[in-house]
Amino acid sequence: MLTRRFGDFATAEDAVQEALLDAATQWPAEGLPDNPRGWLVQVAYRRMIELVRAETARRAREDRAARREGDDRRTAPAADEPLATDRDDTLVLLFLCCHPTLSTASAIALTLRAVGGLSTAEIARAFLVPEATMAQRISRAKQRIRSSSVPFRMPEAAERQARLATVLHVLYLIFTEGHTASLGADLRRVDLAEEAIRLARAMHALLPDDSEVAGLLALMLLTEARAAARTGPSGELISLADQDRTRWDPAAIAEGTALVTRAMARGPVGPYQLQAAIGALHDEAPSAERTDWPQILALYQVLERLVESPVVALNRAVATAMVHGPVAGLAALGELDGDPRLTDHHRLDAARAHLYEMAGDRESAVAHYRAAAGRTTSLPEQRYLQMRAARLANAT
Repeated sequence: MLTRRFGDFATAEDAVQEALLDAATQWPAEGLPDNPRGWLVQVAYRRMIELVRAETARRAREDRAARREGDDRRTAPAADEPLATDRDDTLVLLFLCCHPTLSTASAIALTLRAVGGLSTAEIARAFLVPEATMAQRISRAKQRIRSSSVPFRMPEAAERQARLATVLHVLYLIFTEGHTASLGADLRRVDLAEEAIRLARAMHALLPDDSEVAGLLALMLLTEARAAARTGPSGELISLADQDRTRWDPAAIAEGTALVTRAMARGPVGPYQLQAAIGALHDEAPSAERTDWPQILALYQVLERLVESPVVALNRAVATAMVHGPVAGLAALGELDGDPRLTDHHRLDAARAHLYEMAGDRESAVAHYRAAAGRTTSLPEQRYLQMRAARLANAT
């Protein structure tokens, strides 16, 4: 709302942060306001006016105000001007952050920060780069947005299509962080997962005939359908094979399956539809033992041809093990050794530990479970991996 009103994305972010700080100190002492969102909007609006007026005064002192007079989008309106606090500009902000003046990586990083609310550290882990590198990337992206003078509005159809792939990737990463938090004591960040699904629904309403938009929404629904069964009574992680499938959400599974079925029939088939189809095969299996792994492997092989990603290759290796045995799976994982994107990531060790366990090599499995536990920053994942290692070590 502030960016739409003032046309200054970076200063609007500062004003919103100050409003959130005010809420963090005032609400615990004074109680939650009747309309928390409206309260935040009003306080952020006043902070924005203060910041803009201070900036205008500074520029006037530097004798720059004359050149901007008449069309200065950062001139503050009256502080008592009425505001509409119920308008949702999130999709517009998504497309703004994915402006074509930014590289794809910078646009995704900025959107995850500004829209998704992820920390720089979380975004860096999603990109498999150092935190300092990501901080510089986000800072440069903000400066580009500031200097571009791009209007805060939904882009026209052609321009929107040019940004769509980046927007969808951002929503996918927001959901991924919500589904399995990269940091902290909780396995999930429910707020992020729900917001990603909400925005994906809004994108689908905006572009109902886009197959990949439908595929992304289907993927989120099919994945989130298993959320209730992913943790035990104490918040412990439960693997997919051990989950109580009666706790899965049948309505979400039905909706997601219908979405991806229609999307794939309409075409063209893209990465999100393929991942959703894999999710549907997992969700429709009555038990782990009756999962259609040959079909899942075939889908991963197609996906790998479309997307060059070490995570996709890792998942394909696990599917290979489920179809052709753990030795074949371990050989496929060996192809990822030395990939710098996985050097400090726990997933490769965790997958290797699982396949060694399948092969009956308990000693190697324990070593890799412990290595994976030492690399993850998610406490539920860490405890799960340590538990697997301890159980195997005690069995020997």
